[in-house]
Amino acid sequence: MRLAWAIARRELRGGLRGFWVFLACLSLGVAAIAGVGMVRSAIQAGLSEQGATLLGGDAQAKFTYRFASPEERAYLDSIASKVSEIVEFRSMISVGDSNLLTQVKAVDDAYPLLGQVALQSGSFPAVLAGRGAVMDGILADQAGLAIGDSFRLGGAEFVLRGRLTSEPDSATGGFALAPRTMVLRADLEGSGLLNAGSLFDTSYRMILPAGADLAALQAQAEARFREAGLKWSDSRRAAPGMERFVERIAAFLVLVGLAGLAVGGVGVAAAVRSYLEAKLATIATLRTLGATGALVFQTYFLQIAVLSALGVTIGLALGVGLPLLFGGMIEAALPFPAHISLYPRAVAEAAFYGVTSAFLFALWPLARSEGIRAAALYRGGVAGGWPRPRYVLALIGLAALLIGGAVVFSGTMALALGTAAGLIAALAVLGLAAWGLRRLARRLARAKALRGRVALRLALASISAPRAETMQVVLALGLGLTVLAAVGQIDANLRAAITRDLPTRAPAFFFVDIQPDQIDGFVAMMQADPAVTKMETAPMLRGAITQINGEDARKVAGDHWVLNGDRGLTYADAKPEAAKVTAGTWWREGYDGPPQISFAANEAKEIGLKLGDSLTITVLGRPITAKITSFRVVDFSNAGMGFVMTMNAAALRAAPHTNIATVYADPAAEAAILRGVAKAYPNVTAISIRTAVARVSEALTAIAEATTLAALATLLTGFVVLIGAAASGERARVYEASVLKVLGASRGRILASFALRAGLMGAAAGVVAIAAGAAGGWAVMRFVMDSAYHFEAGSALAIVLGGVVATLLASLVFVLRPLSARPAQVLRSQE
Repeated sequence: MRLAWAIARRELRGGLRGFWVFLACLSLGVAAIAGVGMVRSAIQAGLSEQGATLLGGDAQAKFTYRFASPEERAYLDSIASKVSEIVEFRSMISVGDSNLLTQVKAVDDAYPLLGQVALQSGSFPAVLAGRGAVMDGILADQAGLAIGDSFRLGGAEFVLRGRLTSEPDSATGGFALAPRTMVLRADLEGSGLLNAGSLFDTSYRMILPAGADLAALQAQAEARFREAGLKWSDSRRAAPGMERFVERIAAFLVLVGLAGLAVGGVGVAAAVRSYLEAKLATIATLRTLGATGALVFQTYFLQIAVLSALGVTIGLALGVGLPLLFGGMIEAALPFPAHISLYPRAVAEAAFYGVTSAFLFALWPLARSEGIRAAALYRGGVAGGWPRPRYVLALIGLAALLIGGAVVFSGTMALALGTAAGLIAALAVLGLAAWGLRRLARRLARAKALRGRVALRLALASISAPRAETMQVVLALGLGLTVLAAVGQIDANLRAAITRDLPTRAPAFFFVDIQPDQIDGFVAMMQADPAVTKMETAPMLRGAITQINGEDARKVAGDHWVLNGDRGLTYADAKPEAAKVTAGTWWREGYDGPPQISFAANEAKEIGLKLGDSLTITVLGRPITAKITSFRVVDFSNAGMGFVMTMNAAALRAAPHTNIATVYADPAAEAAILRGVAKAYPNVTAISIRTAVARVSEALTAIAEATTLAALATLLTGFVVLIGAAASGERARVYEASVLKVLGASRGRILASFALRAGLMGAAAGVVAIAAGAAGGWAVMRFVMDSAYHFEAGSALAIVLGGVVATLLASLVFVLRPLSARPAQVLRSQE
């Protein structure tokens, strides 16, 4: 090793010529992963540091559709030094004939316990006195409200006193379908908005004594009141939903970054191969002087190790330095609290990926060089054949290490393994496509049909040449385009499902909080309206599954979404006509025995439920145990009425509840329907599906932009590899152009040959990328999104055109020297 290091050090004194592609590919991939990791860690640190402020207190107890009982409130007062009660629900603000959906937060005099409510003018909470209200500026503008104007919430009238800028605890509110309105809880008395069974959530924020044991308090509170529906959260994880969202998006972006490293790996392998071919004379000399194959391998392995360290260092400097440099701008732009700083975990993760991928892709050409004989080298031979078994095992170990690291760092095994499998499959398909392209080009170049098409035949012959860069170009460009194609297909399908397909099948409105004494009148109103084409109604309650067969539900079924909080619950006497029972039997009409339940078949299969299992469901603080007697099909894809759980009527009819209705109507009639319902039933809340679709589309746009940028970074790496391939093949093209000139070819014909060669390779890479990207998009839509997939031709066409343009640009950068070369000078040097 000492001798190998001495030789390697001397060769490195010659500079980094030939390795700029190696360094660029490695640095770009590491920088992308480090940058994402830095921002993710910054957000996690911000959420942790500002946990109490984000939550609005040290801890919170939350109840669904009810207020805390006297016993529960007494317990909360006993453990806290200060308690604030907040009620949140959706309602309609009415201004003249206008009715707009809003997310209402009704607070008490103690709110906010921590932080400040920011207004454009005025001070909080003084603006709420005398039935005052503050409102998001967007909502105020939509309603045409100015400061001092009046509006109605249900049966109560309020005066707009301020425009809301920000809330300290807004991060815990989750995804909102409507802008915010804030009023005092006491001013809602008599409004009809908080009747028994109405849809609202109540949160009790607490300031705890210094040094309070949050874990112990949580265990104590849940032991006493969890069966009654209490949900505890505290400043240790103030916004778990936000944390999960950030972790998933960051993990996805890192995995896209790994795709970029895979693209860069193709460039790394090509750069090492090209470098070793340029060192044939040096290696031959070493072998002639008695150097073993192992010494040659060690010499160039050490050089690659040094250059890998340099590339990783440059990547870390960029990925860490840029977030630190623009930390203030990043923190201001993010919708989450973030603290930009140096995070060792993000640095270590990016360094691990960079070093592992560099050696994974460099080891193959290095190992093949070990078996080359000196005589073959002096005759212009190149490395060939398979490496020795120990190197193959080392490659398998490095691949396993890289995949295992991705699983550990991303925290999502399925996503990491799926990404790894997709990349391996894409590389295999692209490799086969490159091999097939060379075979096809060789055959076409000799075809009689192409006689007389000199430029095309020259291009085809060049593509099929033994040392052509066909494999390198198709792999690098094809993989980058595959990632971009997959992202484009997924984004297009999601947007189509939400903005095109969903509105054609979804109702115009959801109406909620219809009181039992209002439902008959509401149904009669809708049936009398000729614009209403269809209507469905059902009793509406919510309940949380706390036990399965007497055991804690989460211990039995894990973190399934049905168990994550309260779920919609309804009751029915006779079996609904639309219900499709897949197993078991429905209870008889008029049944009033022990509670029975019909469960959604697909969700039951995921949880592992069987007929005869018992579920304990907490409804309004009361646990109800029911036996599963049937499974049925529940389709959530059309945004219509769908309940995971339906119980027999006798089990729930006496519980306080409201009704929900879905109304289908032509878009032109929606405004009139909304005005009529708001006038007749001011407490009823209407949720417009079109508004919901718009909000979801906004969120999708933000996610799509982030993933597209990551995919473009991968494509940029592929373009760097293309330029490297063009640069490494420049010498061969100079010789080729010189021979063609001697044979009478003009510069135009030579240029056309080079352009056709680049265009054909780019088109081939694009076509394969479309197929691979479509397969990836189908897999994500089918198995992750559980949605239908439709091939999007517009995105696919852009991918093919992009491939052609990219290869043309990369190739034409290095076309001037071959075209201007003097044949005599070039050919004499070859002798």
